[in-house]
Amino acid sequence: MTLPSTSVSTAPACALFLATTAGLLLGASPAGAQEVGAQLPPRQTVSIVPRVSLTETATSNVQLTSAGNSDVVTELSPGIRINIEGAKLKAFVDYAVSEVAYARTPASRRVLNALNSYGTLEAVDNWAFIDFSGAIGQQAISAFGQQSSDPVLINANQTEVATFHVSPYVRGRWGELATYEARYSRSLTHRSGNGGSNDDTVDTVAKIAGIRGDVGLGWSVDAGRQAVNYSGGRSTDSDHVNLALPYAITPQIKVSVNGGRESNNYASISKQAHGIAGFGFAWSPSALSSLTASREQHSYGDAHVVSFDSRTARTAWRFSDVKDVATTPGLTSSASRGSVYDLLFSQFATLQPDPVARAQLVNAYLQSNGMAPNVVVTSGFLTSSLSLQRRQDFSFALLGVRDTVTFLTSRSQTRNLDALAVAVGDLANAAVVQQRGFSVNLAHRLTPDYSLGLLMSEQLSSSSLGGQNGRQRSLVGNLAGKLSGKALLTLGLRHTIADRGFSYAETAVTGNLSVSF
Repeated sequence: MTLPSTSVSTAPACALFLATTAGLLLGASPAGAQEVGAQLPPRQTVSIVPRVSLTETATSNVQLTSAGNSDVVTELSPGIRINIEGAKLKAFVDYAVSEVAYARTPASRRVLNALNSYGTLEAVDNWAFIDFSGAIGQQAISAFGQQSSDPVLINANQTEVATFHVSPYVRGRWGELATYEARYSRSLTHRSGNGGSNDDTVDTVAKIAGIRGDVGLGWSVDAGRQAVNYSGGRSTDSDHVNLALPYAITPQIKVSVNGGRESNNYASISKQAHGIAGFGFAWSPSALSSLTASREQHSYGDAHVVSFDSRTARTAWRFSDVKDVATTPGLTSSASRGSVYDLLFSQFATLQPDPVARAQLVNAYLQSNGMAPNVVVTSGFLTSSLSLQRRQDFSFALLGVRDTVTFLTSRSQTRNLDALAVAVGDLANAAVVQQRGFSVNLAHRLTPDYSLGLLMSEQLSSSSLGGQNGRQRSLVGNLAGKLSGKALLTLGLRHTIADRGFSYAETAVTGNLSVSF
């Protein structure tokens, strides 16, 4: 079943999602982190924190043109953060709506939504569950148009994208013989304005796996189907059946091989059947480090996943290399509070094992150091058909007594996968679009309540079509401090230069006052 694109709008969808969540609600460590942790309130199963923030931005180039046009932008943003860690429901919701007004261009007044949420509901004890998530944010339409350093800037290459996901499933075991899981998932992505095609994705999968000990041979069989419908393109379907034979050499080292059949209509009107073959490897030398790798051969080429995580008392390292089919390449995962947040959440696991208390600790640490949790390395772009994307991400965090350094870098390569779809946007002419970038965030705590921050970033886009490229570089400095236990003031200065495409320069002074209740 396909939802009509005209029946979904961002604000009502967000309101429905929050209302649903509310209904469910009713039914050796870094010294800086230790200081923040000592100020945390006692652990709460449900935490609801309303807030309101006021931001003033004086910019030299509000419309991101080569000539430049200055303006003063006022942004009023009420919001709410909900953390739930109950016996049946575990959820996180962070939503804010911003009214943005412009002193010199009042006709440009608009409303921006921002949502990041996810959760799990245990509907039937230890058997039936429902996963859900939602995300709303600003997304670049093209990788080669203006790239905004701030969503309040007026940018025709920017649109609001909302993604909602729900996945009910059951899982259990048949005695000592096998475990089973059956899952249904539906994801809906809606793009506002001229953002292009909406998409509706339905996945169904069932899996049975044999039970084995810490070492030895195991087995699993899974079968699934995916249907993807684009409002501005054609529908695609794929089915698969796969047999995997994992073998645990030791409790820390595991290998596997798999094979099966799949059928899809990626390159034809009707489905064509093809073989699947792959292998995998996993190594967990300790509770602090892990390495996994897998590769499969498909009709459209190889797909692979490589992931490495490691942490020490003061550092966290994370690397991933993923090549696979993507319905919405470039969009931030809705099951994430941001790259920097995820990095620190992993780092603080030893300090605070409890996930709710750890979430409070990470939020307090980010706030006290004036750090943004959701720094984006590359902006991505919108498509209207299936894509084959390879994405590599590396992140690193160093936490000192008064200093924190985070480094993020990313590289992606995207090409159109649906041979019969009428490609639009960046993939209409170029066979391949490449993006890469990095960001370095330095934070220094002046006092327990005040900190200085510096963010340096660069993003580059290129394609197989000659002359189609773009680059943006930004430097942002800020001073953040607590005015009281509930009020935070941030003063910032940024400078952005864009070239190799839509060229512009922008300098801005910002001031933000945020009060939590």
